[in-house]
Amino acid sequence: MKLVIKKRKKYSGSVGGDIAIFILLILLGTFMLFPIYLSVIQSLKPPEEFFLFPPRLYVISPTSQNFIELFEAAATMWVPFSRYLFNSMLVTVCVTGSQLILASMAAYVLAKVKVPGVRFFNRTIEISLLFTSTVLYIMQYMVMAQLNMINTYFAITLPFIATPMSIFFMRQFMGQIPDSIIEAAQMDGCGHFRTCWQIVMPNAKPAWVTLIIFAFTAAWQIQGGAFIFDEALKPLPTVLQQIQVSGIARAGVGAAATVFMMLPPMVLFLFCQGNVLETMAHSGLKE
Repeated sequence: MKLVIKKRKKYSGSVGGDIAIFILLILLGTFMLFPIYLSVIQSLKPPEEFFLFPPRLYVISPTSQNFIELFEAAATMWVPFSRYLFNSMLVTVCVTGSQLILASMAAYVLAKVKVPGVRFFNRTIEISLLFTSTVLYIMQYMVMAQLNMINTYFAITLPFIATPMSIFFMRQFMGQIPDSIIEAAQMDGCGHFRTCWQIVMPNAKPAWVTLIIFAFTAAWQIQGGAFIFDEALKPLPTVLQQIQVSGIARAGVGAAATVFMMLPPMVLFLFCQGNVLETMAHSGLKE
């Protein structure tokens, strides 16, 4: 019987290089986890530990009082806390779903359909990435006012359902899908709509799962701003921000609100991280 010993896979070509890579990854991971750790620690500190000098990166007497006071403060608002939560969930689901559908269809056309003006639209999307939403608030307000959408759900959903970044991201990924797959589908009688959703989208799963995470995270943080005045329509981040700015005495409550807002995106990422880490090389696509 012949014994076969498999050699350990080397990522850099040498053992020393592998050790250096893992040390670098550990340091980078620690650097990225530190803000989350600090937020959790701050939310568990009692008021007397917030202003100690020098500041400490641990809790002497952990307490859940900050979270209790957070929900007590939210319960004293004009409408129930469940209403604010419902508003945020409704806006998040609508924005995430709409952004996925619209960005995917637009990206398919821009990447795989030869129509006049494709290059112009691609350049327009790339240029629009240079602008932030802040510089568009005045124009958005004017448009919303003309359409009578101020103080409605449309005011905090329509501006976010199609973003240049989501279209650009999906277009870049779909551009890597071999044209031979699309040509084979069209030879079998598939139209563009069927090819997009039944052929391209399954092969672009890592891209649209990543897009869902980005879109959900951004939509979960949408605030009413200058578009929502009705208390019953305000999303959760607006209310938590009002609680956070109530003074130094509520510094712990503000830290608890930060942790509460971090939980849904973190849970979604942990659930989808396996698909996010996939690449085109793992999907088995070959020209």
